[in-house]
Amino acid sequence: MKKALPFLVVLILLLGFFIGQNFTKKESGITTIIFNNDNKLSQIFDIIGSEYVDKADIDSIIERSIPKVLEELDPHSTYIPKDEVEEMTSDLQSSFSGIGIRFTIQEDTIDISEVIRGGPSEEAGVLAGDRIITINDSLFVGKDVCTNQAAMKKLKGPKGSFVKLGLQRFGEEELVEVKIRRDDIEVKSIETAYLLNSKWGYIMIERFAENTFAEFIKAMIELANQRAQGYIIDLRGNGGGYLGVALEMANQFLGEDEVIVYTEGANINKEIERANGYGYFQDVPLVILVDETSASASEIMAGTIQDNDRGTVIGRRTFGKGLVQKQINLNDGSMMRLTIARYHTPSGRCIQKPYTKGDGESYAMDLIDRYNRGEFFSQDSIHQNEELIFKTKNGRTVYGGGGIMPDIFVASDTTHVNEYAKALFTNGLIAQYTLNYCKANRQSLKEYQTYEELVTYMDRQPMLEGLISFAKRKDITPNGNELAESREVLTRSIYSNIIYHMLGMMEHIKFVNLKDSTVLKAVEILESGKAFPEIEG
Repeated sequence: MKKALPFLVVLILLLGFFIGQNFTKKESGITTIIFNNDNKLSQIFDIIGSEYVDKADIDSIIERSIPKVLEELDPHSTYIPKDEVEEMTSDLQSSFSGIGIRFTIQEDTIDISEVIRGGPSEEAGVLAGDRIITINDSLFVGKDVCTNQAAMKKLKGPKGSFVKLGLQRFGEEELVEVKIRRDDIEVKSIETAYLLNSKWGYIMIERFAENTFAEFIKAMIELANQRAQGYIIDLRGNGGGYLGVALEMANQFLGEDEVIVYTEGANINKEIERANGYGYFQDVPLVILVDETSASASEIMAGTIQDNDRGTVIGRRTFGKGLVQKQINLNDGSMMRLTIARYHTPSGRCIQKPYTKGDGESYAMDLIDRYNRGEFFSQDSIHQNEELIFKTKNGRTVYGGGGIMPDIFVASDTTHVNEYAKALFTNGLIAQYTLNYCKANRQSLKEYQTYEELVTYMDRQPMLEGLISFAKRKDITPNGNELAESREVLTRSIYSNIIYHMLGMMEHIKFVNLKDSTVLKAVEILESGKAFPEIEG
């Protein structure tokens, strides 16, 4: 899945990612604002309403104006209309009420990629690979109808309420109709935690949500009970979340009074967050994995580990989202996230990368610009600001200027990703092919319980040939040696997708990590006993 995609594709898909998610839940700072009419803006709206030549929809004008006002402040101050508030906040909640599926939209139709075990959809007989054609007896297909936002609104709902789906199922001529009773669906932040090489615990944290710390402690203890000798914490792709959760996690690794992070702003006093000295894992070897999509709370975690010389950070420069948002509930049910401060690492580095007020377009293109400069492929393409030099606890040199530069750089692996492979990825053909394969062969695939068993089965099947034929029907064919060059990466992508569809995230990541250069480098550092950075000089 995400790790198997080429980075160009990932970057394109992540153009909207820059908005960020990090806001402090640690403070109860949720306020309700009621505007008075004693200001110029209100006067202007009143005059328009009473004097304009045509009848003006003032509420609509205000809704369109507020985002433009916030855009003039910084890239992360945002306005959320009331009908989008629940969707924007549910990702960081421990649960929501729904039907218990994961889906993608393929060819303007909802494809169910995973049915959550023990959830309402599984109980109703929904299968991975089913396609949703109707919702409550109304057709729900087509580019204008079938969008992610519209689908979420239709499928989510109050606990105990019902939704009726018409499903297109492989091998069935008629739609399969199911009635699903919505229930609380647990949202996990950690789906993957296991022991590498019987020595090193690996934990992938997807977000910093309400329940993340509890999940994290549980995973750490379980791995400790399996005699883990050190830990790899994977924050790649983690766009942030609640500050308080990041503080709690970092506290587990630091000694008393060591600084975790501090914040400063024009209207708030400097606030320093320190470890309390009661962490359970202060002495274990530790490696943190990051990349260009690690943002906000992830950067705080990586920055404090790096600045305190507590562990080794491996990967690529992080996103650079270091602005603190306060969540403000407006009186009509809408919401504003207003930047009130900047995050600084213990050494004094500001995590936030530079931006020009009002120029959101350039800010949004930053990851693409990094890619084009070669920053994902060569450390030499990254030019550090020599005027922003800081020192870690042990005197190591680190640089400011935005984001966290890892201690050890690992290039993005695009080996064997030629034009043919890019065409397959960018057109979603591997995803389509593997989903169709799972639909057609579900009964056979269900026999296998581990990725090793599934790989053994797929090794005996013409998997790549099937993809080639499928792509040819879409007018995409290899030229010259393209197929020979990309054979390995395409085969692994096919395997990883099918493993994910049939066995879930953990088995998928176990398989991907076998050849993941960043994970392999982390294991190398742990094996060499160099997870704790040495004192310079």
